[in-house]
Amino acid sequence: MAAASAALPFAAQAQTVPAPQTPHGMMHSMADVDSPLLAFSITEEVKSAPDRARIGAGVTTTATTAVEAMRANTAAMNNLIAAARRAGIEQRDIQTSGFNLSAQYDYTPQQQGQPPRLIGYQVSNQLSVITANTTRVGALIDALVSAGGTNIDGPSFFLADPDASLDTARETALRRATERANRYARAAGYSSARLVSVSEGGGFTPPMPMPVMMARAESADAGNVIQPGQVSNGITLNVQYRLVR
Repeated sequence: MAAASAALPFAAQAQTVPAPQTPHGMMHSMADVDSPLLAFSITEEVKSAPDRARIGAGVTTTATTAVEAMRANTAAMNNLIAAARRAGIEQRDIQTSGFNLSAQYDYTPQQQGQPPRLIGYQVSNQLSVITANTTRVGALIDALVSAGGTNIDGPSFFLADPDASLDTARETALRRATERANRYARAAGYSSARLVSVSEGGGFTPPMPMPVMMARAESADAGNVIQPGQVSNGITLNVQYRLVR
């Protein structure tokens, strides 16, 4: 009996030892952990009316000297910028996008074995103009051309904040991904699919700009016929699911 009574304190003490804790995230069975992984990508596209339009406009001038060509170009560009400002474009939305000064040569003397002859200099200066008035793009092009713009490019339409339109696309893409993963799981003999990881990709692809000469001709003959339409903004989710028994 003495031996038995001596063992009791030890037994009682052993019963007070806390049970081992299951680490967080280890609630699934080993069979679940060892089940197959399913990985795929899913894309969701959302279309929205654009709230910005970008137009390229510039002038090219030539003169016998580089200084004269520069002066002529500066005067022409000032007229172009003034026309954009009169059309309601903010100064912050007018940006130089390209500038080039190059010598011009006559290569005819090469036919007689002579070096090319310098005949002058050419200056090309290009602006990028952004407007928030997407319904008046045709009128803006008319104003730029009337002010001497000869190098017109665009328009291209876009969203000032493309990410703001993606929240719904994110939710829809994840819902579709989960539905697809569950279909795969059932087809493979499992009950469901559990999301393991998700990463985001994707981007915004604006429509191709309208041909410039067509935009100018239609604008002049029939008023504002340039239509903003809609722009596409897409999100791609790269997801990974574990198949669950």
